[in-house]
Amino acid sequence: MASLGKNEDVLCTSDGIESVYNKLVAQEEEINNGLETLLSRQCHLEAKLRGITKVLPNLQIVHSDAQQLAEMITFTSTLAENVSSKVRQLDIARSRVSECQQRVHDLLDLQLCSDGVQTALRNEDFEKAAAHVHRFLSMDQHLLKQTADDVAEDCTSVTNSFSLLHEAATQLGAVVTQKFDEAVHADDLASVERFFKIFPLLGMQDEGLVRFSSYLCSKLKDTALKNLRLALETNTSDKRANVIYADTITLLFEGIARVIEIHQPLIETYYGPGRLLTVASYLQRECDRQSKRILAEFSKCRHLEKIVQQVNEYMRTNNVYSKPTDKLDPKELDLLLGELTIMHSRAELYVRFIRRRVMNDLEIGVPSGDTRTALVSELEAMLNGSELCHRMQELLSSYLLLERYFMEESVKKAVVMDSVEEGSHTSSMVDDVFFIVRKCIRRAGTSSSLDGVCAVINNACALLETDFCEVLRRQLRQGYPSGYLDLTQAYSVLHTSIQQGRLQASDSEQARLMFLTYLNNADASTEYTDTLRRSLMDEVPSVLTTMSENERVKLESCLSGLGSVAASLKAVIDYGMEQLRVIVIKPRVNPWVDTFLSVSHQLSEEDFANYEANEPFVQNLIMNLDGLLGLFRGSLTTSNYDTLVSILTAEVTAHLEKVVIKSTFNRLGGLVFDKEVRALVSYLTSTTSWSIRDKFARLTQMATVLNLERVTEISDYWGSNSGPLTWRLTPADIRQVMTLRTDFRSDDIKRLKL
Repeated sequence: MASLGKNEDVLCTSDGIESVYNKLVAQEEEINNGLETLLSRQCHLEAKLRGITKVLPNLQIVHSDAQQLAEMITFTSTLAENVSSKVRQLDIARSRVSECQQRVHDLLDLQLCSDGVQTALRNEDFEKAAAHVHRFLSMDQHLLKQTADDVAEDCTSVTNSFSLLHEAATQLGAVVTQKFDEAVHADDLASVERFFKIFPLLGMQDEGLVRFSSYLCSKLKDTALKNLRLALETNTSDKRANVIYADTITLLFEGIARVIEIHQPLIETYYGPGRLLTVASYLQRECDRQSKRILAEFSKCRHLEKIVQQVNEYMRTNNVYSKPTDKLDPKELDLLLGELTIMHSRAELYVRFIRRRVMNDLEIGVPSGDTRTALVSELEAMLNGSELCHRMQELLSSYLLLERYFMEESVKKAVVMDSVEEGSHTSSMVDDVFFIVRKCIRRAGTSSSLDGVCAVINNACALLETDFCEVLRRQLRQGYPSGYLDLTQAYSVLHTSIQQGRLQASDSEQARLMFLTYLNNADASTEYTDTLRRSLMDEVPSVLTTMSENERVKLESCLSGLGSVAASLKAVIDYGMEQLRVIVIKPRVNPWVDTFLSVSHQLSEEDFANYEANEPFVQNLIMNLDGLLGLFRGSLTTSNYDTLVSILTAEVTAHLEKVVIKSTFNRLGGLVFDKEVRALVSYLTSTTSWSIRDKFARLTQMATVLNLERVTEISDYWGSNSGPLTWRLTPADIRQVMTLRTDFRSDDIKRLKL
């Protein structure tokens, strides 16, 4: 009603009154619904209340038990706190007692060390004296003085012991250093190791490592110089003379490795893990000096700089197939290249050994963190920045230049010395060229350098793809002379001519033979290239045993260049086959197929019987084709011959389709044409291992159309093959072929729904 009072203006009209009334009715209905909902839940609420009433006594019991448990926990906690406080007090007391005992022991040991060090020095028992000094140096001198003040109120004896032991430590350090130097001068390894073990006891670890490393370097120097003198005195007839410098530098690396293997346990035992890097640094510097001397003698004796300069000059001023008067014979580089790869391989092996040993030592002795990271960086800087590494890079650069020259010149020589043996499909240069390429890549693999291997592979790919393919293409570019020839006789004639040193075969015979031989060369080279790629993918990782996944991807990328070589060789084959198609196949095949027009295919029953017995067109065509293929059957490789048959088939079918369109047929003529097509398919299929039926698809379908009894019969063939996609003939082609049948009405053909 309050709301009604606020809306007096609304109540002044009947519409307003009715609206307010409707709202009141709606509110009343909503309230009634709410009351009904509450009443419907009355039984459920009463059941809940009864359940709660039953549980109330149990809640009282739980509350009582919870209070008792809380009181018990509080009591136990207080008791535990009291006990633990007493334990802490006892632990503090125990620690203090232990510290007191340690101080007392230190004081007693101080006196023992003070007395014992003098006795040991007088008896020259340096190990025992060093042990006393080491025990003294491990004490906390400040605490000892404080303890002496607290106990005796007089620290004079302690101070005297300190002074005495300090003097003894200084004296012992000087004596041990002198004795170590004397042992080094006398080359007494046992004494050197004896005094080396004493340095860390005196707190002279760094000096001990430096002196011991210098001693090891002096021994390495003497051995390296001795080995180098022996190398220089080696007789050229010695079986190792060709690799004597590689053997000398290998002995240097093996000597360093042996030193590390023998003395690493000694260093770790007395100086602790993580100190091998110091010794390795000194050994690496000595390795740099000695390897520099060895490589200088190697370069001088082998005339390496002169050879590299000569090869550089030649490659800069000469074309690939020019014939300069002043150039090296590639055979003279063979042994030098082998020695270069051995030296680089041994250096890589040595560097990996040093890195592995030092890294293992750091992992054991130095916790992971900034310190280890800094030491690892120092190790890598030492190895990568060493004189040995720089000189090996120069050596590898010289090797790659000479290997490229060796490969190119050897391939040129193989091309110049190319010959054809009787009964062989290819000439000698194919085997020679790929033997040279494989040899060079394998030799690069023995250098243990992936970059070197990839560089040689890239050079080989460039050589094969450009120069070698150009040799093949240049011969094929001269063309295939037209005319018939028995190529078996040509091989025999040419072989005899070569043996007798005079030319007996005609120019055209030679040209035909060389054309087919070089076409076979291209095919054989394609197979060799694929085989080379697969074999290298297996061989190179087995030689470079430490290849990572990224390095493997890099190798695969380089080997993919051989795929480009195969594509270039395939283009050469296609070029040669196209010449055979234009010069040999097309001029002969077209006239043979044109004779189809001279044979009538509107036959009577008598004509049909005679034609079926003689088959003049197809038998003559097969005979001519067989004669043509016979000229090449024994002269081409299997793949090239199959390609030739495929080209011949394509030419025959294409031209036969054209002449069929110019002919007319009746029912018997269509039946004869179907038999002719089948005979031709059967013959050409028997001449090759490839499938050629697909090339006869249109002709076969044309024969099917020409062999129909009625025009409407085509619907059965068309519909039964699931639509026009299985047909090579379009609906327009089918109608055109049907018009060749003189007994088919044009109106019936037009009404066809295809």
